[in-house]
Amino acid sequence: MRIDKFLWCTRYFKTRSKATIACQKGHVRINAQVVKPSREVYPTDKIIVRKNQIDYQLEVLEVPESRVGAKLVNLYRKDTTPEESMKHNELLQHSKDYYRKKGMGRPTKKDRRDIEDYLDEA
Repeated sequence: MRIDKFLWCTRYFKTRSKATIACQKGHVRINAQVVKPSREVYPTDKIIVRKNQIDYQLEVLEVPESRVGAKLVNLYRKDTTPEESMKHNELLQHSKDYYRKKGMGRPTKKDRRDIEDYLDEA
């Protein structure tokens, strides 16, 4: 099975075209080699997928016939992603939180002063 189809079947990407684009951009590696979307996947292959600033590490256990349900994904792959990368994602989410919601308009006078103070220190 092709790598782009495998990533779509195991629900790492919502569409097969998104999986293909990720392969073309070099975000997918099999056994530490950047691969094209047409590369075949076999059991025992080690895959690294970079998605949302996380390097997911997988091991192929079996190749599915077609797209599988979310509960059955673990039959076809083993997720060996380190815990540190998941914690890194949580830290990124917290750093993006800000007291003002996105799209709430221009910075306030206090925001402007804080930005100016920050730039003056640098």
